[in-house]
Amino acid sequence: MNAFSYARPRAIADALRYLRSGAVALAGGTDLLGLMKDGLATPAALVDLTGIEGLRGWSHQRGKGLRIGALTPLVELETSDSLTRAMPILREALKDAATVQLRTMGTVGGNLLQRNRCWYFRDEGTVCWLKGGKRCFAVDGENRHHAILGADECVMVSPSDLVPALIAYDAEISLVSARGQRRMKLADLFVTPKAKDRREHALRPAELITEVRVSEASLARKGTYLKAMDRKAWSFALVSVAAAAKIERGIARDVRIVLGGVAPVPWRVVAAEKGLEGSALDDAACTDAADRMLAGATPLRDNGYKVTLARELVRRALRSLVAA
Repeated sequence: MNAFSYARPRAIADALRYLRSGAVALAGGTDLLGLMKDGLATPAALVDLTGIEGLRGWSHQRGKGLRIGALTPLVELETSDSLTRAMPILREALKDAATVQLRTMGTVGGNLLQRNRCWYFRDEGTVCWLKGGKRCFAVDGENRHHAILGADECVMVSPSDLVPALIAYDAEISLVSARGQRRMKLADLFVTPKAKDRREHALRPAELITEVRVSEASLARKGTYLKAMDRKAWSFALVSVAAAAKIERGIARDVRIVLGGVAPVPWRVVAAEKGLEGSALDDAACTDAADRMLAGATPLRDNGYKVTLARELVRRALRSLVAA
């Protein structure tokens, strides 16, 4: 690991000043420190955000929706019974996301911005396309865990368990920089690397995520999260699906389906969601939606299993929304 300077400011304005000078933000450190140890990140300075007031914790005000601070540890979302009553899908998404130790250290903001888990990207000695090289080695290499949808020059997949669950509830994020504040849909934070745009997130230079917001109207949805892993627990998803809908007298409205582990970004197909509007989420309708979600899939040599797996997880997730 390279030598670096360290600062722990108490105010966002001070943190932003450090970031403008080239420092890298540090929250829980569960991803960044690993990247540094492997030589994939070599910041000259770190600015620790954990001393800043107001970025940790969550609140739910009736009629005003849910607010989650960017420094809130993942374990606080998972273990809170009152939050589970408001948005049960969060506990479902996080319970198998990582070990208790990692969920205790890892933060919401860090989870949203974590880098992909491709072994070629994570290998210090491999100059893959995403790191400035000329080719994506996974295309012709070991690609069992890689993308089957939406990829271009890079076939990495979006790794977060939390993100699909939040996007299924139309979550938005607030960001701050020296230029001021802005808000964006969480889904728009994720970028498919292609051409000269070799990045995974749409975060601007020297910008911080401060909070996640979910509206009261979105909280009215019933949701579920399903995940297939190599291990029984504490592993990244081979395929995951977050599904949510407002169920009124057995009829689905405002349906959302978000796949993880299959594309460089959390994967939605709006036509599949709209096709379920007004349906009873019967098996035929759910199977058709699953087929639409996977239309155009182009598996690599070793990951064709993801198509079948994703199709079945989508069907099961949707059917569970109307289960007794």
